[in-house]
Parts: sequence; C-alpha cells; structure tokens
Amino acid sequence: MRLIKRLDLFILKNFLTLFAGTFCISLFVVMMQFLWKYIDDLIGKGLTIDVYVKFFFYAAETLVPTALPLAILLASLISFGNLGERLELLAIKAAGISLIRTLRPLIVLVSLMALTAFHFQNKIVPEAQLKLLQMLTSLKMKSPELDIPEGVFYDGIENINLYVRHKNEDTGMLYDVVIYNMQDGVNRAHIILADSARLETTSDKMHLLLHMYQGEQFENLMSNALQTRNVPYRRETFVEKHFIIDFDTNFNLADQEDVASSARTKTIKQLTHDIDSMRCYYDSISVVFYSTMQQYALSIPHKTRLSDYDSLTIASMADSVKKGLEKEEQRYQTLKAKTAFSIPKSDVNIDTLYTQTNSQGKQRIIMNALQKAGFQEMDANSKADVMEYGDKQIRLHQIQFWQKITMSLACLIFFFIGAPLGAIIRKGGLGFPVVVAVIIFILYYIIDTGAMKVSREGEIPVWFGMWISTLVLAPLGVFFTVKSNNDSAVFNMDAYIALWKKFLGIRPKRNIVRKEVIINDPDYADMDKTLGVLITTSREYLGSLPRSTFFGYMKYIVRYWFSKREDMRAEGIMQITEYVVEVLSNSKDRHVLRLLNGYPVMETRNFRFYRRRRKDLRAVIKYSEQIRSEIEKYIN
Repeated sequence: MRLIKRLDLFILKNFLTLFAGTFCISLFVVMMQFLWKYIDDLIGKGLTIDVYVKFFFYAAETLVPTALPLAILLASLISFGNLGERLELLAIKAAGISLIRTLRPLIVLVSLMALTAFHFQNKIVPEAQLKLLQMLTSLKMKSPELDIPEGVFYDGIENINLYVRHKNEDTGMLYDVVIYNMQDGVNRAHIILADSARLETTSDKMHLLLHMYQGEQFENLMSNALQTRNVPYRRETFVEKHFIIDFDTNFNLADQEDVASSARTKTIKQLTHDIDSMRCYYDSISVVFYSTMQQYALSIPHKTRLSDYDSLTIASMADSVKKGLEKEEQRYQTLKAKTAFSIPKSDVNIDTLYTQTNSQGKQRIIMNALQKAGFQEMDANSKADVMEYGDKQIRLHQIQFWQKITMSLACLIFFFIGAPLGAIIRKGGLGFPVVVAVIIFILYYIIDTGAMKVSREGEIPVWFGMWISTLVLAPLGVFFTVKSNNDSAVFNMDAYIALWKKFLGIRPKRNIVRKEVIINDPDYADMDKTLGVLITTSREYLGSLPRSTFFGYMKYIVRYWFSKREDMRAEGIMQITEYVVEVLSNSKDRHVLRLLNGYPVMETRNFRFYRRRRKDLRAVIKYSEQIRSEIEKYIN
C-alpha cells in the first residue's frame, strides 16, 4: 500500500509540474489571439497603464475556461510521454499495476479541476465578462476618429452623422466627406460636403476639432422647413473650414446597464430565468401579432376558445371587430350615395361595383389596394424581425448555458485523450506531443465553433450543436484508453502498412540467400518426388480454373463462396510450395537458391486477384521444373 501511495505522489508531482507550465503557455496563446482581435481598440488612444492592466486581467479571467482544457491535454500527453520514454511506465506495468490504476490519482485531480472550472465559469467569468464588455464599450468611444468606418454613416458623435468614402490610416485624412450636423435641431440641419477632412482631439480631451477642405455647406433657414413645399436655405462654399465639437474623449467607463443584458455576463441561474422569461414574453407577442394580422391583414375567419386569451385581449378584439363593422357600413353608404341607382345591402357585389366605376376610380382603387398591401407587408416584416430577434436572443442564452457545461467536461475528455496517447507514443518533451495536442485541440475548436455558429442561426437545435464536439472526441478518448490499457500498437506504422499492402494486394518478395552454416543438407531425392507432386497438382488445378473472362471470373467467385474444395486445393499447393522453399533453402547451390526466389507468395483467401492466381500457378510449375532438373545431379 505504501508503494502505491508513493506512486500516486510521483504521478501527481510530474503532472502538476508540467501543468503549471502548459497552463501559462496555453493562456498566453489564447490571450494573443484575443489581443489580435481587439488590437485596433487599444493602440494609439493614449490609455494609461492601469487601464491596460485591468483590460488584460479581465480578458485573462474570461479566457481561463478555454486555456484549461488545452493545458490539461498538453500536461497529460507530455507527462505520460516522458514516463514511457524513460521506461518508467514499463516498470509500473511490470509491477502488475494497470494503466487505469496509474491514472486514478489524476482522474480525481482532473475531476476536481472540471468542477472548479464549472464554478469559475458560473461565478467569476460572468463578472469578468461584464467588466470586459464595459471597458470595450468605453474604448470604442475613446478617440472616435480612429473608429470611423469607410462607406457607411458613423453616428458615434452625438447629433452628427458622418460619412467617409475613403480614409488614410497613416495620415488620418478623410476623403469625400458628408456631414449631417443636427446640433441646432432636425429642422435646422447643416449638410456639409467636403473633398477632404481631418478629425483630431484637443489637448484637454474635451473637444473634437474638425478641419474640412474644399467643400460646400447647406443650411435650412425655416424651423418648419419639413412641412413646406418651398424650403429656403443658405449655401456656402469654402476652401477651409473648422468646427469645434463638444465631445469628452477621456477614458470614462460606460454604464454597466448598457452591457448587462448580454448572455455572456449571466450565471446559469440567471440564464435559466431569462430564457423562460423571454419565451413567455415572445410567445405572448406572437399571439398578439397573429390575432392582429388575422383581423386586419389576413381577414381570415377564426374560431378559438375565449379561455385562450385574457380579458384585455378579448376586449381589444371586440373593439376591433366593432370598429371594422362600422367602417364597412360607412363605406357601403358612401358607395350607395355615389351610384346612380340603389342596390339592396344584401345584394352588394364588389366586382359589380368595380366594373361600374370609371377609369379614374378604378385606378384610385388599385392604388389604394397596393398601398394597403405595401403597408401590410412592411408591418409583417417588422413583426417577423421582432420575433427573429427574440429567437436569436433565446438561442444566445442557450448557447452560454450549455457552453458552461461542455467546456468543463472538455477537461476530462482531453485528459482521457492525452494520458493514454502519451503512454502509446512514449515520447516526451515539447516536440511531437505538442504537435499532436495542437492538432486535437484545433479539431475540437473547429467543430465547436462551427456548430456554435450553426446553432446561433437556428439551423440545428442548440443543445445538439453545443454537444457535437463532445460527442466526437469522447469516443476518441475511450478508444485511446482501451488501446493503451491493452498495450495495443495503435501507432505502429508497420502494422498499418502491412494492412494497406494486404488490401491493395501488394505481396512481399522472397529473399533467400546462402547460409553461412548448414546443419542438415536437404534430401534431394525426397524433394524430387515432392516437386513432381507439386507440378502435377498445380497443372490439374490450373486446368480446372475457368478462363480469364467476365463469365469465367463470376463462375470462379461462385465456386469460391459455395465450394470449400476450391479453398482446400489452393491451400494445399501453397503449403507444398512453402515446404519446398523451407527445405531447399539449406542448399549450397546458388542457382537453386536463385530459383527459389522466383516462387510467388501465394494468397488463398483473396478471390479478387483471379488472374494473379493463374499467373502464380504457372510460375510454380515453371520454377519447380527448373529446380527439379537442377537437383538431378545431386540425386545420381
């Protein structure tokens, strides 16, 4: 018992020492990937050191769940690779300790790590994500001249919409600029067109300086300009013009309420509550949308139970129906007054009224119908956008819910892949194990990221998309564990090469050379009789084979599958051939040895190479006759 305890401590010490290093390396790698993504928001904005420290600290906290599985995979792979390379794992197995028993302390340790990772993701990561999103939002508002995109309107500056066709990243110049300045109100908007412009901040970081060159400015002169047909305006042409815009460009943290609704900032309890709340909310909205479209857009009679709606909904539906009937009555009275003859109310025919209307009236009716249809289409699209946005928010919350579970479970899966794999390849260090670990992690990352994007779009269920990577890699871990526990040669390339050669029909060639020491000389008289039997049997079998045609090949397959005698005859010829090769390989005659190398390595269990079998039989007959004639001098 004491030896086993020392063994557990030895295994834990090796693993934890490597885990400390691999975790730092893994966290550094994912941090560099994260930094590369947000490098434009950090560089050139005059941030202080404490802001950078807080940003990287919060980013590191959010990336710990991603770096932990990779660190466990690397540590387990390298540690057991070192044990195998130093033959320590072989000594452990020679002592009667199985691989599963050797892994037992690490299984307990990694299980505790997985539980800790789950608690970390559920408690610490949401708070770090909230702080990080708050800082990212604040960084985007810092020095807005660096964030102006090309080809779209930028509204990051209050009361100003800025359009830039092209900008020079090196000089900061903006070209083909259009500015809508609404600081005096929408009715007194200033529209400025400039060939080029430059935006910079003042030394106190409280204002923006806008320098414009070669342009024109248009300004409305009436407060009610949008309601009049002739709008007076003032036009100004300038060579150079400067504006001062009030804008605090100092780094100020944004309000947490602006980013608190993100699914990444919530715990599992909050995610569960919000998913249920959003489902109830959007289900109620869908019922209201459907009933509204039935009454006004679709005009489809619908019967339903009153218990399906509350009292307010029933009252609103009743009012809508009442107003609809009143409008139809007014419309009927109007049509009746305009017509030259009286039509009973019960006999009103819309088609008849339309045909009796003049051309201008028909055109007006068609235009009104098209206008109403367009309004209904816009209303339906807006309702669809609302429901699509709700469904996407629910899916985002579900993704974060399942991700907290699958990322924690990935620690165990990567351990059961890395430890057995290290015991199989028996190579430590930062060479081949690192390559294998990176390939496995990239495979996991691609599957997980691709499935997450598909789930986010709603093409597959969210739970299935988030569990695909686990379902793919879990059997791989079981396979490596079983193979390593049974000492199977998983990475023995010779075994795979032999398998492919057998599948492709590539046979080895004989290489019989003269022996330095021969204990027993072959009995040439007995070999002469054996060769005679081999020649006779081979000729008879060759004569019984069908011809090398399609029908002959099909006949041979039928005989192969339904007649065991066919198999036995080929097996007998092969055994006699191998016996002759084994006995005559002790001969001192070099010519005999050369002829023995001409014997093919026959296959009796492969019916695909039918023509090859006929060729092999001819080669057996040919070399047997030559060897028989060669050994006659030793018989006499």
